[in-house]
Amino acid sequence: MSNRQDRLSAAGIILPQPIAPVANYVPFVRTGNLVHISGQVSVDASGGLKGTVGVDLDLETARSAARLCGINLLAQMKAACDGDLERVVRVIKLGGFVQAGPEFFDIPQVVNGASDIMVLAFGDAGKHARSAVGVYRLPLNFAVEVEAVVEVE
Repeated sequence: MSNRQDRLSAAGIILPQPIAPVANYVPFVRTGNLVHISGQVSVDASGGLKGTVGVDLDLETARSAARLCGINLLAQMKAACDGDLERVVRVIKLGGFVQAGPEFFDIPQVVNGASDIMVLAFGDAGKHARSAVGVYRLPLNFAVEVEAVVEVE
């Protein structure tokens, strides 16, 4: 087991099988040493977290939704690296989208759920540039979606 995998296991995180695309796109594209990972939604084996943040979900639940997105991103990273997270050199950027209600403005705090997972898994190499955007709707009514760009060996 890799050092990064050990950190995840110690935190009780088991990576799921990577989620298959639901439309006409691929889960990730590698160009040179960069991997662009398609947006991962807040889904898990129980169906995930859906709804509008600030209306149906509170901040803590929304942060958990972003955490699910981060875990799903890690699963895609692992697949892009042939099963070896040690091949991730650095998380370069996350783009977070939160299905936010009209009076909800704590978008960055929500996306911290995904950012925290990257730092947990990769330490300083998990610190990244980021966008955190509130949106009207996300696919299939999921609460959060996060995409990533990572550098790999």
